[in-house]
Amino acid sequence: MPSLRIAPKVMTLTDAAASRVKALMASKGPDVKGLKIGIKKGGCAGMEYTMAWAEKVDPRDEVIEHEGAIVLIEPSALMYLLGTEMDYKTDKLASQFVFNNPNQKSACGCGESVNLEPANAAIGNGH
Repeated sequence: MPSLRIAPKVMTLTDAAASRVKALMASKGPDVKGLKIGIKKGGCAGMEYTMAWAEKVDPRDEVIEHEGAIVLIEPSALMYLLGTEMDYKTDKLASQFVFNNPNQKSACGCGESVNLEPANAAIGNGH
């Protein structure tokens, strides 16, 4: 009997993040299929997270479902987001999604951009 290999989830959502994504999806109407997460080059630290509402699911997207929330991960972002936890935090000044990413090596002072290393590079370096 072959042994089963369970692939790790690319990203997990906290209950707070799932609740907020689900509420926002509901307010956007039935055409929205999920919140699409990606990364792009930019900012003073080198990369920025991107978020946009998706009206269709690309077959190459990684689909994360938690408590009715649907998050889609762009294929180009998979190796940068492996092991990431998406949270939603509220304090006196702001409410925002927060990415607890083990592949993040640094961030700029304003928190808008990050320095990310692909997960396979971190593994290869013994991290």
